[in-house]
Amino acid sequence: MIGHMTQNEQVSDIESRSVGALINWPRRYKLLTDVYLMGRAGSLTRHFATTSGIRPGDHALDVGCGPGRLANELARQAGPQGRAIGVDPSRQMIAYATEHAVANCAFEVGAAQSLPYPNASFDVVTSTFAMHHIAEPERKTALAAIFRVLRPGGRLLLADTHPSGGLRGLAVRAMAAVAAHREGGHGHGGAGHSHEQDGLSAVDIRRYREALAEIGFTAIEFRTGPFATGILTAVKPD
Repeated sequence: MIGHMTQNEQVSDIESRSVGALINWPRRYKLLTDVYLMGRAGSLTRHFATTSGIRPGDHALDVGCGPGRLANELARQAGPQGRAIGVDPSRQMIAYATEHAVANCAFEVGAAQSLPYPNASFDVVTSTFAMHHIAEPERKTALAAIFRVLRPGGRLLLADTHPSGGLRGLAVRAMAAVAAHREGGHGHGGAGHSHEQDGLSAVDIRRYREALAEIGFTAIEFRTGPFATGILTAVKPD
């Protein structure tokens, strides 16, 4: 393992402070994801991995990895000379992901705010559908931790749901309302904005552009992805 702390020490550290909302039911979460994506979760996972810029031989980290789909795909695209690690504060998610890990992929309990890895350890870091689960005051700390563990020239991909038309758009708005409730119902648009607008801001990945720039990331770009997703990419300068 790359980390300096044992897994028990990491769990103790995580449980001693607030890390935000934990999801501790991997099988149900995976099923709900499959239903929402109409059985095409694998296609979205491959899209995220490819968009991250992962290359053969790279070392990648997936923050808030959940049941491990994206970390495994990063490992596959990195090839036998590469490696991927998934980190999540939920012990249940890590136990499930470990049972289903490909050969060059490992999973560890850990929080985004205090990643237990040395400086400049990874070529690629991803975090999908996870940032809004982190306690809001800790999110910039988490992004700074990602910056620290990336190598110069390393690439970051953040992704979350993004509103669109049709039934999927309605589902995005419903999930956004839940995310906003976790934040105490406080959006970032100021007075006069509706609860729906507040909810959408909670999952709008574009909200992190300013923080990324302040931390030192460059080449910050937003794009819409398949299945009503928004993707934010950035680079740690050489």
